[in-house]
Formats: sequence, structure tokens, C-alpha cells
Amino acid sequence: MPVTRTTQTHENAEVTGSAASGPARARGLAAACHPLPAAAVTLFAAALTAAAGHGPAGAAVTVGAVAAGQLSVGWCNDRADLRRDLVTGRPDKPLVAGTVPAPAVTWAAAGALLLCVPLSLACGPLAGAAHLVGVAAAWAYNLRLKSTAASWLPYALAFGLLPAFVTLGLPGAPWPPPWLTAAAALVGVGAHFANVLPDIEDDLATGVAGLPQRLGRRVSAALAGLLVLGSTATLVVGPPGRVTTYGWMLLAATATVLLLAARRPAGRLPFLATMAVAGADVALLVVELRP
Repeated sequence: MPVTRTTQTHENAEVTGSAASGPARARGLAAACHPLPAAAVTLFAAALTAAAGHGPAGAAVTVGAVAAGQLSVGWCNDRADLRRDLVTGRPDKPLVAGTVPAPAVTWAAAGALLLCVPLSLACGPLAGAAHLVGVAAAWAYNLRLKSTAASWLPYALAFGLLPAFVTLGLPGAPWPPPWLTAAAALVGVGAHFANVLPDIEDDLATGVAGLPQRLGRRVSAALAGLLVLGSTATLVVGPPGRVTTYGWMLLAATATVLLLAARRPAGRLPFLATMAVAGADVALLVVELRP
């Protein structure tokens, strides 16, 4: 019976995790934090801090806060999804494979969150509040909202507030331009739709019915592409002045890449394409925001 198999697998995972060597546990813990998205968001924050004109000390604290927040969110996500991952059989997940015990991931998530709070507030009260609201939104997604029609909202809030965290930490605490906030929110929601595409059937089978799952793979793949394309278009035409040649080339390349990715919505290609486009967008941001 499924319940018996799940319980036995859970017990095996706990035993294997407890018996794993220190290096194996460390590797499992690193894999459980969702390293690719965590690294991508942290690098995005680093590029923003450099472009906005933060000094070395301010940049280090800002990037450290983002890294701590992303680690806490990634570990929280894997821990919250453990039961569902066991049911659907996800040996690629360290907790399911037993390379790291569940309590270690729980403590790691809590420790990273505790570290994130003082690092965020060290950037200033407004900046710290903006970042902590974004991190709280991501935790709310992991613990509850991912199974609701509002699953997109934490992504819009967390990504949309990231530029504010960076700029509010500058002297005078300036807010970012609206086009930058909109672009960040759009790419965040687009990444949400793209990220869930390969797992829609498993999600629905285990009770996860966020907005992409309710809309289905084909509609969600189209929306993911449109949202990311909208983000790039906002970055290209939003800033004052003439659109650069790089901007037009980026917009055309984004449309081409997303169209190709949409032909394989069942795989990881749409999400990887989203990450590639976001990287190109960051390069444009660095040029546009440089003092």
C-alpha cells in the first residue's frame, strides 16, 4: 500500500541520513538548499549592489543577507516538501535519498533565517524591512501558499522587493524606479510558472494546486514565457533615454529563446531559459543603473 511504502521509505531516509558521513551530510545539505536558484538570486543582488553604487562593506552585508535568506528559503522548501517527495518518489532530493537527516535541514533553515534578520537590518530599517517581508513571503509560499491560487503572489512580492532592499540601503534610502520593481516582479512570477512545469502531475497528486497547476502545463508554459518577455521589455523600454542596441538585441534573443523553450514544457528547459534570460537582463541592469 502507498502509505506503508511511504512510511518505510521515510524511515530508511532517516536511518541513512543519520548514518551518513560528515562530508556526505555536507553535500546533502548543500543540495537541499536549491543551490541554482539560491545562487542566481544572490548573484542578481550582487550585481544590483555594484550597479547601485554600494561600497565594499555595504555590498558585503547586503549580499550576505540575501544569501542567508535564500538558504533559509531553500532548506525550508525541501523540509516542507519531504512528505510529498516521499510519496512521489524523488531520489534526487537529499532528504528522500537519506544523505542528510530531516532535523539537520530544519536546523539549517532556522539558523539561516536567524542570521538573515540582523544582516538585513544592518542595511537600514527600511531596507531590512523590505528584505524580511520578501523572505517571509517566500516562507509563506513554502508552508501554505504554494497550494493555493495565490501561489504567484509570494514570488511577485519577494522579487519585486529585492531592488528596494538594495537601493534603500544607500544614503538617503531612495526607492528604486518603478520599472525596475515591475521587471523584477515579472521575472519572479515567470520563474514560478516555469519552475513547476516538470512536476505538475506529481504536485496535483499530492494536493499541491497552485495557480500553474490549476491552469495546466500548456497555459502555464505560455504565461511563463510572456511574463519573462514582459520583464525584459520593461527593462529595455522603462529607463529614460533611447533604447540601446543591446536592449533591442536582448529583447529579440529573449523572444527566440522562450519560443524554443516553450516547445518542451515538460522538461527543465523553460526554467533554465528563464535563468539565462535573467542573467542577460542583469547585464543590462548593470549598465543602466551604474552611477
